[in-house]
Amino acid sequence: MKVAEFIGDEVSAAGYRLCGVDVYVADESNALSKIKKSCERASLVLVGSSLAQQLQRADLDALLASIEPPVLVVPDVSDTHDVPDITSRVNKQLGLLE
Repeated sequence: MKVAEFIGDEVSAAGYRLCGVDVYVADESNALSKIKKSCERASLVLVGSSLAQQLQRADLDALLASIEPPVLVVPDVSDTHDVPDITSRVNKQLGLLE
């Protein structure tokens, strides 16, 4: 099993490729299928924030709730989209925040 895979835009993918991460460039039409395939292959799946914004909310929530493998939204080069606050999501799911 691969350690980590990044799915996102071409420019951000180049940076992850330099770090030794397997990368896949995706757009709105094939994003969900590429992410699901990465979930079958990798121990950690990183999704660019601009690509995550293009997914339907229910699909993104299901991916982020995944434990095996963990799916994380990471900032991309453009840094124009917010990254979900993981700490707040976990606290909310545990009932620690109102």
